[in-house]
This record gives sequence, structure tokens and C-alpha cells, in this order.
Amino acid sequence: MKVMVQEVEGEGLPSLLGKNIEVWTGVYIYAGLLIGVNNTCIKLDNCHVVYETGNLDAKSYKDAQKMPMVHYIQTNNIISFGETSKLK
Repeated sequence: MKVMVQEVEGEGLPSLLGKNIEVWTGVYIYAGLLIGVNNTCIKLDNCHVVYETGNLDAKSYKDAQKMPMVHYIQTNNIISFGETSKLK
């Protein structure tokens, strides 16, 4: 089986710098402003732990609690991520 790998610039986490993102890990969902990305972690400002999303197409989270500090998340714990407009 032949596998084709193509690196695409401007994709992935670096493309979301300066935007509010939602990050799903094996345990928690985090949301915040992505202000840093490197090979081992991301850095979120205005970080929230999302304890209950509510309907996934809702305009805001049902229960998202703000963390009192900038927060780092190890990239090896990230299952999925994307831009969000659910933070106020």
C-alpha cells in the first residue's frame, strides 16, 4: 500500500493563531484564544474548561468556566480542534 503525505502550509493549529478555538482532549474540552503553538503544546488566553457543551449547534456553551490564568495544553493530548464563536 502506497501512502501519500503532503505538507500543506497555512493549515492546522498555526493557522488558528489569534482566534478563539475549541480543543477536545481525552478528558476535557477547552476553549480560548490561541496565542501560542509549538511542537509540544499550545497556549490559550481567556481559557475556559467546557464542562457541558449543550447542543453542539448552540450559540454558547451550557457550562464553560473561565480559568484564572493563561493555560497550556500538550499537543499529544489533543484529539480534535477548531475555531469557535461560542466564547463571550
